Amino acid sequence: MDLTGHWVGVTALFIFALAYLLVIVEEFTHLRKSKPVILAAGIIWAIIAYQYAAESVSHETEEAVRHFLTEFAELFLFLLTAMTYVNAMSERRVFSALRSWLVNRQFSYQKLFWITGVLAFFLSPIIDNLTTALVMCAVLLAVGKDNAKFVSIGCVNIVVAANAGGAFSPFGDITTLMVWQRGVLDFQTFFALFIPSAVNYLVPAAIMSLAVPKMMPKADGEVIVMKRGARRMMFLFGCTIATAVSFHNFLHLPPFLGMMTGLAYLQIFGYYLRQTHVEVPGNSKKHGRHGEVIAFDSFREIARAEWDTLLFFFGVIMCVGGLGFIGYLDHLSQFAYLELGATIANVLVGIASAIVDNIPVMVAVLQMYPEMDMAQWLLVTLTAGVGGSLLSIGSAAGVALMGQARGQYTFFSHLKWTPAIAAGFALSIWVHFLVNGHYVGIMPA
Repeated sequence: MDLTGHWVGVTALFIFALAYLLVIVEEFTHLRKSKPVILAAGIIWAIIAYQYAAESVSHETEEAVRHFLTEFAELFLFLLTAMTYVNAMSERRVFSALRSWLVNRQFSYQKLFWITGVLAFFLSPIIDNLTTALVMCAVLLAVGKDNAKFVSIGCVNIVVAANAGGAFSPFGDITTLMVWQRGVLDFQTFFALFIPSAVNYLVPAAIMSLAVPKMMPKADGEVIVMKRGARRMMFLFGCTIATAVSFHNFLHLPPFLGMMTGLAYLQIFGYYLRQTHVEVPGNSKKHGRHGEVIAFDSFREIARAEWDTLLFFFGVIMCVGGLGFIGYLDHLSQFAYLELGATIANVLVGIASAIVDNIPVMVAVLQMYPEMDMAQWLLVTLTAGVGGSLLSIGSAAGVALMGQARGQYTFFSHLKWTPAIAAGFALSIWVHFLVNGHYVGIMPA
């Protein structure tokens, strides 16, 4: 049934808009973003089911909800493993040691600007753009605590770099992960976006670097050493990624199964660390023989996952799924991809992601599933990933850094550089068609 003009459709659209407005103002209300969207999802599907029950076709809504639940479950299990590994490496002081190393190398602000940006670009394809941005921002705050101008411009640089780096890897952003898990693009195909992503970062970075202070920060002399097992944990994370890719490419199994297998690697290694943890007699702090206060516990790292983020994805997938079930996405797809054309539609997806956030936008695109060749699917993957850099509120990385560097990195300090970021955004689209023209006309498998 097409309910777009029915009271059910209008009510559902209003409820979703209201819920997402509460997500946008989370910084001011301190209401976790998962709460309004989960409530909205329940209400939207309840009124849809009510109308379908009145028409005696209630089984269709049940099947639809189960379909979207499966879609969420795959994403949930994948992300839970990735978050657990990142938390475990953080507990082993991997990221703290990196920060300490950079701070004590006595690099100039100019060099630190480029080092943190390039590191963010290459780390985000592995540990995701949000985590990368937080780690690099910690470095900025440590070395630039006496220079607010450097922190401000450095945060903009990190947001752009992390989002650009996350666009050419299935592990770099939620949107790329969803595209890969849906089977639209193969794992290796994402790397075709490397050059456009690099252009997207380098153009604004080169412009912003001209405004970086030409000074030398003071080192604090603190040296942080990684805990026992940190390097082996990084190796196991690499093995986990390889397992997920192999399961998907060679065994044609969903990637989440490979990630969950990799979670077992961490848990078994965690068992070894726990069994070999020995307390020193008579020490009130109970230090282990390797200088650890508390033995490693993999389940503790699972509990530390970003549950608000994971449940937010549930709410978004269910809400957008409900709007699609009502019929709105069919109408939107008809207008955007048939009347405007795929290229314009996909560029607008990137611009919309700067305002609305790229996750619900990409969920909508995947549920519409317009008939596009691989060049256009690569384009929408690129624009959805990097479009959020246009505004500080357009990506999870930007929102997180506004909280972490509160008062120094703000909406308006980012907005100052939006023209430079927009230049990189436009140029990356042109470069994409230049280097990936051979994908035109080739349809996804």
